[in-house]
Amino acid sequence: MVDRNDSFLREVNEEIRRDRLMKIWERFGTLIIAGVVLLVGGVAAYKWNESRQIAAEQRIGASFEAASRLAAEQKTDDAMAAFATIAKEGPAGYGALARLRVAGEHAKTSRTAEALAAYEALAADNGVDDLLRDFAALQAAMLRLDQADWTEMKNRLTPLVGEKGSWRAQAREVLGLAALKSGQNDEATKLFEQILGDRVATNGLSRRAQEMLAVLTDLAAAKSAAPVQAPTKAGGDDKPAPGEPGAKGKDGKPAAKN
Repeated sequence: MVDRNDSFLREVNEEIRRDRLMKIWERFGTLIIAGVVLLVGGVAAYKWNESRQIAAEQRIGASFEAASRLAAEQKTDDAMAAFATIAKEGPAGYGALARLRVAGEHAKTSRTAEALAAYEALAADNGVDDLLRDFAALQAAMLRLDQADWTEMKNRLTPLVGEKGSWRAQAREVLGLAALKSGQNDEATKLFEQILGDRVATNGLSRRAQEMLAVLTDLAAAKSAAPVQAPTKAGGDDKPAPGEPGAKGKDGKPAAKN
């Protein structure tokens, strides 16, 4: 008897649950279906867009490699045209790299003004990754090293030589050379010493810094060893040699001429 009652109660509860579900479905079924459709459609659209972007990046990557091969083969004009197209039409990352390559090709072919303008434009573009912007600023400073004065080089490179700068070791080397060129030997010594103590400095950069410090040490030693010329007294106390006009004999009388 108990089992029959339990079975009857279960059936009643199930019927009540079905009735509730049917009422919920009647009220919200359309919304539930629409939500599922939107979810599936959203996932499909995301996947389609993702695959489209991957395909586009693969095409741009292939175009970038082709342009790089043209540059390696010294087909400069064709390479620059290809890089310019990527810079204009490609995604942000490839576009910035292509702009760097265009500037580099200008520099390789001694078109310094064009290279400088391209590097400076890239360095000033806030939409470009900071690593590439700083690299472009460093390259622009290197192009100006021979012509710029100490003040200009400091203004260009000071933002790059801080401890958090990705290119700080290279920037310190260029600024150190500018300091040496301008006679700022103490400043040059400090910059080259900073390179030696920097873990990010390459072996080649550290070796060059050691060589420059040796040069600066020699310059300092030569400066300290330079003889000091005694000043000449006012009026002069030099006496004319015997036989010269104005020379006198032992008795104080003018010396006889030969």
